[in-house]
Amino acid sequence: MSAQPRTWRGTLRRLPWWLAAAVLAIGCLIWIYPFLWMVSASLKTSADVFTKGLDLLPGNPIWENYERAWAEADFGKYLLNTVIVTVCTVVVVVVRCAMAGYVLARHDFRGRKIIMGVLVATLFVPAGYTIIPLVDISQRLGMLNSLTGMILALSGGANVAAILLYVGYFRGIPKELTESALIDGAGFGTVFFRVMLPLAKPVTATVTVLTFLSTWNAFFLPLVFTFSRPDLRTVSVGMLAFVGENGTDWSGMAAAATISLLPVVALFIALQRYFVEGIAGAVKA
Repeated sequence: MSAQPRTWRGTLRRLPWWLAAAVLAIGCLIWIYPFLWMVSASLKTSADVFTKGLDLLPGNPIWENYERAWAEADFGKYLLNTVIVTVCTVVVVVVRCAMAGYVLARHDFRGRKIIMGVLVATLFVPAGYTIIPLVDISQRLGMLNSLTGMILALSGGANVAAILLYVGYFRGIPKELTESALIDGAGFGTVFFRVMLPLAKPVTATVTVLTFLSTWNAFFLPLVFTFSRPDLRTVSVGMLAFVGENGTDWSGMAAAATISLLPVVALFIALQRYFVEGIAGAVKA
């Protein structure tokens, strides 16, 4: 007789957890549904994309959409351009922001607070205001229609969030590590590249993911830099190839978008643990 009430009490105690799990499951489904719909649309005809509404199961999968997106729309070249631009931009941003964050966190010099204030103030400046001076400088340097100019333009921003993440993380590292390295005769470069930067692996992963996402999805700068050089387009700009004068190839665009998202998903899955650790470590510090 006493077992039944005890069972009900246990069920009631676990009820909030079941409700939380159900709410999270519904939220995950809502969050992932657009991606699943896009994958489904990539296997349909352009007419079926609209006539079948929210149906996720294509009747007869049309794999030729991927072949058309890759070959006919020249999306393979756009993907290669995007990989080159993104990888180079990530390397430049990581090294530059890590060095800036290290200096601001571990070195006390005149004007440091002013620099920090200016960096924080740039967070409120819309990115669109910087396009005109970037294009003007790139044109004067003869880099407007090149991947090199695009890389320098995308990596030359303030990247305040990345710098602040490194500042917060480096502040939490004991000073004894750098002091012992300096006593052993190590210089600035040795201390930074052999001691501090390896310790900041979680933040580096976080900055890598954030920079990768922003660069991979960048549109306005790559569009301006490839006006007269369509062969240098990135995947975001290359989507315009599916928009014609008389219509839009929605299924081909969905196939191209699916291809372009695969590297992003793979990178996030590989670095998700370090990504979370980097955010948590920088905020805690």
